[in-house]
This record gives sequence, structure tokens and C-alpha cells, in this order.
Amino acid sequence: MKKLFSTLYVSTQGVYISKERENIVVSLQSRELFRAPIHLINSVVCFGNIMCSPFLLGLCAENDVSISYFTEYGRFIAKVQSPVSGNVLLRKQQYKYSDDGKFCLETAQSVLLGKLNNSRTVINRALRDHEDKISDSDKLRQISDSLRRTIDNVFNAENIDVLRGMEGDAAVSYFSVFNKLILNHKEKFFMTGRNRRPPKDRINCLLSFVYTLLVHDVSSALEGIGLDPQVGFLHKDRPGRPSLALDIMEEFRSVIADRLVLTLINLSQVDADGFSESPSGGVIMDDENRKIIIDAYRKRKEEEIFHPFFKENIHIGLLYHAQALLFARYIRGDIDAYPPFIWK
Repeated sequence: MKKLFSTLYVSTQGVYISKERENIVVSLQSRELFRAPIHLINSVVCFGNIMCSPFLLGLCAENDVSISYFTEYGRFIAKVQSPVSGNVLLRKQQYKYSDDGKFCLETAQSVLLGKLNNSRTVINRALRDHEDKISDSDKLRQISDSLRRTIDNVFNAENIDVLRGMEGDAAVSYFSVFNKLILNHKEKFFMTGRNRRPPKDRINCLLSFVYTLLVHDVSSALEGIGLDPQVGFLHKDRPGRPSLALDIMEEFRSVIADRLVLTLINLSQVDADGFSESPSGGVIMDDENRKIIIDAYRKRKEEEIFHPFFKENIHIGLLYHAQALLFARYIRGDIDAYPPFIWK
């Protein structure tokens, strides 16, 4: 299995990132904050007012280290990377299959199977571990049963539009009980359904930010294998949308992103007062909360989890690479179906 490298997340405003020999150096007003050898970094992610020197760009390009730019609040702006590598034949096969309705449906069914199973497991784990703290456990069981019925019907969907409708209905059901998974600070952390662009409450603000981190990592994993993250099967192609990354990301949303947000809230690791309303009416977080989330996500990626297909423990940060590898095998015809990651 591939070695786990680090993603360098930079969110301190006004920081300058430069090159010193074979090192990445992060400074603020001429004071060094961080340095690391380039060979230990696989990507750099910048949020807000971050400056990178031209020599750093060259060093990163030479070492196949991408630099991604986001607004301070997590909206993607641009990505700088070395020329796309990988097998052009693999990408050609991906493009061909993306126009094959039957292949798209079968692929999307596998993707949705992973998402639904993992969403249901998050609910069932909460019931198992914290039923005494949950106000309406019967409602959680009801939604868990509803997700199970949807799982049973995934392969009965006649076309991709029917399947997308099933996915949408399941997502609404799942998020309808998300508040019940909040065990602390319920008066400040609650949601009225999933919303974004902009997020209307603290929970949606947290979810959107962690999803941004997640889709970046999945996109990088797909590109590293030689796949095009823009061309998907469940998500419709749209200019600027990483559709395949969003496809593969579905199986990780609940098990990685949602659980991380729940942990941060329930363990009082994020400050409810560190959020404010933007002029557009959305909720934004402060720099301190952003750093806490990034650090928690980085630590989560260093944890190990059992992979049912490879039958071994791997770092969570390598799950994206593992699934990209399996998807490439599927596209090449080495395996008959795409096996999504299903958390037990």
C-alpha cells in the first residue's frame, strides 16, 4: 500500500510560504512558523490570504506536490499542479464509460450502496454507544430501517434518475435526525436540514468545510492514479465540478466527515462563539475554529481502519487512494464491480 504523506494546510492569514533548499518554509512577518522537507508533503492547501513564492511553486511542481487555493471560508478558487500523469488509456476508458448508461447506473448503484450503509452505521453506532443520551431513539431506529429498505432497493432502480431520487430522499431522511446525534450544546449546534452556499447554521458550516477538505483529498487520490476527477457517474458532469471525486466521496461523508463534526461538537472542541453571520446571510467560522478542524482532520487521517477488500488495516488518509485504485481496476475491467468502502 502507498505510504501516507502529509497535506500541509495553511489558514493563518498573511502567511508567506517559500522555498529554502529542499524545504517548504511557512513564515509570518519574517518569523518562521513551520518547515518540512518537500519529500514528506504530497499537497499544500491554502485558505484565504496566503502568498506562495515563485520558487516554491517550482519546487512543488518538480516534486509533484499540488497547491490548492480556497477562500478563507472554504470555497475552491484554483489549483496549481505539475502536468497530469497517469495512463491516458485509463482516462479514455473512463470517458467512454461515462457515456454508457448501463455502466453509469451500475457504478452509481455501488457508490450509493456504500453511502447508505455507512450513513446507517453512523446512526446505529450512536444508538449502540449513546442511547441513554439520545432524546428520541425510536426516531433514529425508524430512519435506520428506512435506510435499510433503500439499500435493499438500490439494485432495483431502473435508471440513473430514479437512483438519484433515492439518494436525495435518503439524504433528507438522514439529516432529519442529525440533531439527535448532537449530545452537547444543543441550544447552539442544531440544523434545519442540510444547506450550503452559504451554510445557514453552525453545523452546516462545519460540514461544508470538512467536505471541502474531503473532496480535495479524494480528487488528489484520483489524479494520482491517473483518473479524471471531473468525469463522474452518479453526479452529473458540470463545468468546474469534480463529479467523480464527489461520487467516491459519498462513501466517506458520514463515516469520516460527519463523525468528525459530531466528535468536535460533542467533546466541546469547537467554540460556538467562534461563528458569525456574513453579509450574504451565511454562517462563517473564525480562524481558531478553522485551525481546530484542520488539526482534527489531519489526526483522523493518521488513524488506522480495517479495509474489507484488502483485508488489512490502513491509515484513514490512505482510504481515498485505496478506493481510487479499486475504481481504476474496475474501469480497466480487472474486477467486475466497484467495491465501495463499507464501514463495519
